[in-house]
Amino acid sequence: MHAPVQYPKPAAMTSNDHGTPKGAPLGTPPGGNTYAGAGVDIAAGDELVEAIKPVAAATSRAGAIGGIGGFGALFDLRAAGYADPILVATTDGVGTKLKLAIEVGRHDTVGIDLVAMCVNDLVVQGAEPLLFLDYYATGRLSVAHGREVIGGIAEGCRQAGCALVGGETAEMPGMYEGGDYDLAGFAVGAAERGRLLPRDVGEGDAVLGLASSGVHSNGFSLVRRVLTDAGLRWSDAAPFDAHAILGEALLAPTRIYVRPLLALHRAGLLKAAAHITGGGLPGNLPRVLPDGLGAALRADWPVPPVFRWLARQGRIAPEEMLRVFNCGVGMALVVRDAAAVASLLAGLGETAFPIGRIVAGAREARIDLPAGWPGA
Repeated sequence: MHAPVQYPKPAAMTSNDHGTPKGAPLGTPPGGNTYAGAGVDIAAGDELVEAIKPVAAATSRAGAIGGIGGFGALFDLRAAGYADPILVATTDGVGTKLKLAIEVGRHDTVGIDLVAMCVNDLVVQGAEPLLFLDYYATGRLSVAHGREVIGGIAEGCRQAGCALVGGETAEMPGMYEGGDYDLAGFAVGAAERGRLLPRDVGEGDAVLGLASSGVHSNGFSLVRRVLTDAGLRWSDAAPFDAHAILGEALLAPTRIYVRPLLALHRAGLLKAAAHITGGGLPGNLPRVLPDGLGAALRADWPVPPVFRWLARQGRIAPEEMLRVFNCGVGMALVVRDAAAVASLLAGLGETAFPIGRIVAGAREARIDLPAGWPGA
């Protein structure tokens, strides 16, 4: 029988605590110590388990076996349609964007960020995301907040087409203060043998960009510094968006690019792709290029107002902007037939914009900055 991952293990405190705590012993003497007295609420953990079962069940897909509640998860690759698969695994977190979510009091979007940071790294390797697990650690477990966080994770899994098969919740008073929490995610995907990316990247190939939804989940330590120096609060109107509150605007979740990239890959139109996270275009695009080839880019793509404002308000140099932020390009594609790619993406409601070409030379991304570019 299957043994899906118990989600959450109600009061797991360490990586080697694999038991299921049963609560305070019967007959605890007056004044005696209990787990609850030490800050760990087993009942809240049990309540959260029940609350998220329907949310996790809604992400089920072909290959996923059973539901959550046990000690391990099974996945049937043959049922998912694979004959000779290679497994691909990724892990990531949300970073200091979590501080923003905690301070604003909105927890339903960072779960999407968590899934996006993992599955976008999977799909650039030509893999289809199949299953996802999360790790949610907090100082004091709030069932309401936990339900919001995991609801966001489930929504990210729905967008990515993968199953939320389990995870772990740890309540750790003393490690995290009050309602602080941290998230980590783990995604597993598969590709048929011989279909992994990158492949056949050559001189003259076009580099296209897919738009980001904003800052995504990188650079928030610098964002927070700029806001602090400017004396702004999360509840202030966004200086870069007249119709939005600052905190809400910056919480816009990371885009999930699984659907368009898998469509391109299955059509044989995608040679390579780079998820533009920490390190920006200069740090991520070269990772998918072979020795002897680089990228010549021109930064004349549409730059969202938030980046122009950050550069101006924070007096951030263009080179630093490009190293820290995606600056409007959330995914870079390397293709041969740019017209066919644009046509397929248009049918999916996506728009790709040209940002450069693959050239002979050092394995690096050289970016030409036009006059007026943010920070210039």
